[in-house]
Amino acid sequence: MYPNDRKYSPDHEWLTETSPARVGITEFAATSLDEAVYVELPDVGDEVTAGEACGEIESVKSVSDLVAPASGTVTAVNEAVVDDPKLATDDPHGEGWLYELDVTAAGDDLMDSKAYRALITETK
Repeated sequence: MYPNDRKYSPDHEWLTETSPARVGITEFAATSLDEAVYVELPDVGDEVTAGEACGEIESVKSVSDLVAPASGTVTAVNEAVVDDPKLATDDPHGEGWLYELDVTAAGDDLMDSKAYRALITETK
């Protein structure tokens, strides 16, 4: 459920260890949100800062900030998610990725999948 090829933030977002890094929400976040109805993503060229809001995702249940798991420059956004926000909650670890980032500094609180699974087990 939580792939080993990425890092996870306590804000329930993931970041691949590729360059550029791909960012998305976790399955835990997707389940908590239920069905996304609107996604506001940063623009290509925007600078984002680890731990700070850079967009939002709205669902039938609530509105949540998207918190950058790393600092860097946005190099791409997933237009498919902008057009069909439900994709972010239906396939959060796959086709529902949100944006790509040229990372300049990873967040200090990123975890591997094992540590993230332990975190969400404590949260439940």
